[in-house]
Amino acid sequence: MGQLLLGMDGGGSNARARLTDFDGRRLGEGKGGPANAGNYLQGAITAFVAAADMALSAAGLSERDRGDIIAVIGAAGVGDPKVAGQLAAAPFGFRRLQVVTDAEIALEGAFAGGDGGILIVGTGSQGYGRVGDRRVRVGGWGASLSDGGSGVVIGQRAARRALEAHEGLASPSPMTIALLDLLGGSATALSAFGKSARPADWAALAPLVFNHAEAGDPVAGALISAAAAEIEALMGRLTAEGVGQVALMGGLAASYRPRLSSRSTGLLADPLGDALDGALRLAKKDADP
Repeated sequence: MGQLLLGMDGGGSNARARLTDFDGRRLGEGKGGPANAGNYLQGAITAFVAAADMALSAAGLSERDRGDIIAVIGAAGVGDPKVAGQLAAAPFGFRRLQVVTDAEIALEGAFAGGDGGILIVGTGSQGYGRVGDRRVRVGGWGASLSDGGSGVVIGQRAARRALEAHEGLASPSPMTIALLDLLGGSATALSAFGKSARPADWAALAPLVFNHAEAGDPVAGALISAAAAEIEALMGRLTAEGVGQVALMGGLAASYRPRLSSRSTGLLADPLGDALDGALRLAKKDADP
């Protein structure tokens, strides 16, 4: 049936896939598990395979149609060339596969190949921009050292505050009580969660913190205010490097918009498309004429 284009996007929470024909008609979409290739390469490969299989199935296609696919994967963790090479060498069975960072496809989708910047804020966070031939990156180095304002960082800080309140080291609040109950109701249970939690598990706590902040919880409000300041700092670095407009993207983008200062909201641009649109644009560029 001619060349097929497949765009895939993978991060700490999930992998997504979108299949189109060469003219851009959507044929099918799919989803897989966590897909940060830098954290767990084999898990990311499994997640991308599952997402691609689901997209093919939704389009009424089969395994033998893989050979017609021009694919682009944008994944967290492939800023490391070794990881990118290992992911590109996985036996996906596509006619052609290009591996780039998740930030690259998000930027391509948001500005349709033009100049601008993105601030991805979901499980992790990262600022990324294009000014002519130059790329600008800030953040996205993992929650232990970076990723301010991300779901992981919010979840970890909230869990720490819940434990501190439980032990009488800080004042409790409805959020700290609710979070402790959610994670087992004891310091032992919270400790066990902390030892085994994946990035997606920490990030899953962020909506609870945002909801309590919206309801006026002082502890949650302080956590979200600090996180919003970190998001604005990332935006500030992008603009200082010459990026004129920034598209806020990712699962927490809508939650942050009303919490940003007027100076920051004045820099925001609505994205023209999402990360999968960007991956498909790159796939079409890579396809046979």
